[in-house]
Amino acid sequence: MTRTLFVTGKLAEARLATVLSSLNPSFEYKIWNAGVKVAALITESILLNRLPRPLVAERVILPGRCRADLDRLSLAFGVPFERGPDELKDLPAYFGKRSGAPDLSRHDLRLFAEIVDASALSIEALRDRARALKAAGADVIDLGCLPDTLFPHLEETIRALRADGHQVSVDSADPHELRRAADAGADYLLSLTEFTLDAAGDARPILVPASHGDLDSLVRAYQGAQARGLKPILDPILDPIHFGFTDSLARYRELRARLPEAEMMMGTGNLTELTEVDSAGLTAMLVGVCSELRIGNALTVQVSPHTRRTLQEHDAARRLMFAARDVQGLPKGFGAALLQIHDKSPFPSDPAEIDEAAAQIRDRNFRIEVAGDGIHIFNRDGHWTADGAFELFDRLGVEREGAHAFYLGAELQKAEIAFRLGKRYVQDEPLEWGVAMERATEDRTRLAAAGHTLRTKTACP
Repeated sequence: MTRTLFVTGKLAEARLATVLSSLNPSFEYKIWNAGVKVAALITESILLNRLPRPLVAERVILPGRCRADLDRLSLAFGVPFERGPDELKDLPAYFGKRSGAPDLSRHDLRLFAEIVDASALSIEALRDRARALKAAGADVIDLGCLPDTLFPHLEETIRALRADGHQVSVDSADPHELRRAADAGADYLLSLTEFTLDAAGDARPILVPASHGDLDSLVRAYQGAQARGLKPILDPILDPIHFGFTDSLARYRELRARLPEAEMMMGTGNLTELTEVDSAGLTAMLVGVCSELRIGNALTVQVSPHTRRTLQEHDAARRLMFAARDVQGLPKGFGAALLQIHDKSPFPSDPAEIDEAAAQIRDRNFRIEVAGDGIHIFNRDGHWTADGAFELFDRLGVEREGAHAFYLGAELQKAEIAFRLGKRYVQDEPLEWGVAMERATEDRTRLAAAGHTLRTKTACP
């Protein structure tokens, strides 16, 4: 019996055979050509109508960009269907992992998302903000209070957020405000010291040193909270770069050594907000520290425009670090959510492979690919390569075809961005930016409106 059946299209069949042969897999396999040129255009209907029955295989692997329903196909044929990688070049990595895609469903880092200046917002505005933060990955909604500023609707806000299903923390330096929050049912209180523990009530206190950097004070606060039957969380406070960052990082390590079983928190905003760099790398590094030191809570802030997606980055980073630590490995090979600007394998095809594919084209529709030597665009009339989109336009002969020219201009500009940054380009699909932006929904109607016959780049298998 053929153990594995690979479904592909005409243009990818020979390349798939070459890749599989180089893999020398331990299982028997067969390649089945669905009868369409481009593998990504294989539909569920085509598979249901054309695949032979009974299906002599133990599993079927579809092209990565084939969007057919795997469960329905598995039920129809009585054989498991699975979706392979998007690109042929990724097949070796795909089969190198026993379970295919990594499990990123687990984590052990609770995310607090601070609503800065909460007292200045209405209850409805706070509820809206909380819903958005929870959708982005927040586990606890933190209400940031302002010094010397009244928060008359604090209690009502806490009750409204809890009624909406949120856990709530309140961050204040005013013991009276903290007592009000505890009495209203807040789940956590930030930031108490050894001298303000009485304000905790039944809430879980997040403790900080009474004077900055004083770990002895923090240990005393921890012991005092335990004596009161509370379950404290300790935060030595992370400082900004050039204002004590390295020393503050060392304090987390020292505190873990002194109190191995204590629950801890790290507030990451002093780095993500106060360092003008893309925040994903900083976030990954800090969450990695949390993973090593078993810090189970992180306080996040996203106020500056450049940190508008930091909560999503924290959520991705906590899953990445958990998965890597679980297998005692490096945080590599667990997805590309935090590879936002550059891709690990940006150019799946080399120029020679693109030349080979271009030689098979017999129609006028343009295909666009990106390799290490630049942007490639080809159809039956020719094959052109350049570094930039503007260098190609006058070679394509579409000056009198407005809609087609518009489409090609948009695609070539996207291809140039991919080439310049080292990102993976796929014709007619949006560039992937990890968690830096919401995943764009597929919109093929714009192509039809432009009078363009969709021809997606050759995909795997």
